[in-house]
Amino acid sequence: MNLILFDDPLVRTALLPFTFTRPVADIRVGILTIREKWERWLQTQASFQTVDYLQKKYPARSGNSNLLINGAVCPDENLVAAIRNMQPHTFLAQGTRLIAALEPTEEMSASNTIEYTEAITVIDKTWKIFKENAAQLKLDFKHITAGRKSASIDDKHTVIYGSPEDIFVEEGVYIRAAILNAESGPIYLGKKSIVQEGAIIRGSFALCEGAHINMGAKIRGDVTVGPFSKVGGEVSTSVIFGYSNKAHDGFLGASVLGEWCNLGADTNTSNLKNNYDHVKLWDHTKQGYEPTGLQFCGLMMGDHSKCSINTMFNTGTMVDVSSNVFGHGFPPNYVPSFGWGGASGFETYQLNKALETAERVMARRNVTFSDVDKEILSHIFETSALSRRWEKK
Repeated sequence: MNLILFDDPLVRTALLPFTFTRPVADIRVGILTIREKWERWLQTQASFQTVDYLQKKYPARSGNSNLLINGAVCPDENLVAAIRNMQPHTFLAQGTRLIAALEPTEEMSASNTIEYTEAITVIDKTWKIFKENAAQLKLDFKHITAGRKSASIDDKHTVIYGSPEDIFVEEGVYIRAAILNAESGPIYLGKKSIVQEGAIIRGSFALCEGAHINMGAKIRGDVTVGPFSKVGGEVSTSVIFGYSNKAHDGFLGASVLGEWCNLGADTNTSNLKNNYDHVKLWDHTKQGYEPTGLQFCGLMMGDHSKCSINTMFNTGTMVDVSSNVFGHGFPPNYVPSFGWGGASGFETYQLNKALETAERVMARRNVTFSDVDKEILSHIFETSALSRRWEKK
């Protein structure tokens, strides 16, 4: 069976800035990306049906028997069983949301559609990435570790609380003089990850392959640090996709960072308003601020964006792709792609300079900044021009 994960156009727009640079299913929530979850559950490789400018990097592969699954929907045991029981030329839906289609040859209708009545997890808002992270992390942990034995922690100065089965260590992990508390959720340490001296970690927590937790870090739970990222300071209820750095002191809470982001030393995010009111967040589908219904919501930062030392982000801030935020005071709660500035104003981060920086940053991690990557960022630069309101002044 050929698995294709498709983008719902409305959901994709609602998940910007993270879907500027990836299909919906390549969003990380829990330990794995949504794509990796489906590949593990169905024991197959997936491809993507996404927008044209991303399709070259994320191609779709068609086969004799195609199973299309909504890339915003996370798998679980009941949903996977329902999909396995689907007959050819049928659809699986919940209300108006299409979940899956097996060998579709005609339009959806009442006669060829199965209504799925169990609860599903759908990542259709940016803030749902961190809100659903704890539950997804626990589910991924159970699936990844089933039938496997954890590597041992031999460091005599590392202190462990909770059940041993709630801590799983892959091969090659380096850990020294840390505190791991799995009483409130599992802790997963990925292949060749590093936990340095004095780090305090509460579950649920995932440290993915090659990622670092720096000396004295305080991880307060429900946190995912994606592959090859480096994290220090205080972090709570947040997801970092991969190859990003929050290496220094400062607080990151109820937030999501894409790939190739960097937070300068002592950057702090507010995730709770002083009046304890619900947080509004920029929504690309509305081109304005929309209520999240959440009391806690911090920073949403797209790929390749960065900020300087001592940056302060207000509650419910969104920074799009390849922006550079700096200066005193709070920057606006919405920073469009390729913004350069802060509270005192913005100008446009010129494309050639942004591409040079991206290539330099990726080369430091031995990752090639390909021509396709350049095309994607160039497309975002062109299509986001209307969002950069300062260009019209």
